[in-house]
Amino acid sequence: MPRAKRGFKARRRRNRIFRHAQGFSAGRGRLFGPAKEAVHKAWQYAYVGRKLRKRDFRRLWIARISAAARSLGTNYSRLIASLKKANIGLDRKILADLAVRDFAGFKGVLSAAGITLQPNAFAG
Repeated sequence: MPRAKRGFKARRRRNRIFRHAQGFSAGRGRLFGPAKEAVHKAWQYAYVGRKLRKRDFRRLWIARISAAARSLGTNYSRLIASLKKANIGLDRKILADLAVRDFAGFKGVLSAAGITLQPNAFAG
C-alpha cells in the first residue's frame, strides 16, 4: 500500500496559517511551526484587544464628558447623577460626542437635567 502524503488537507491547513502570518518577519512568516505559534499568539492578543478596546473607549468618553462638565461648573459624578434622576437615558458615548461636536446641545442636556450652568467656574 502506498504511503499517504496528506497532500490536499494538510496543504489547505498550512496555507490558512500562512495567510494569517503574512507580514511576519523571518521564519515566523515562512516556516510552518513558528508561523503557527505566532498566529495563535496573535489571535490571543486580538481576543484580549477586543475586550480592552471597550474599556479604553469608555475611559475616553468619561474623560471628555468630565472636561466638558467642568467647563460648565459641575463635575462628572454630579452630571451622571442628575441625568439618572431626570430619567435622561443618554449613554456615555453619545454624551461625549455631544460634548465634542455639539457643545450647545450638551449644554441643553445639562439644563434639561436641572444642572445650573456656571461657565468656566473651575478654569484657572
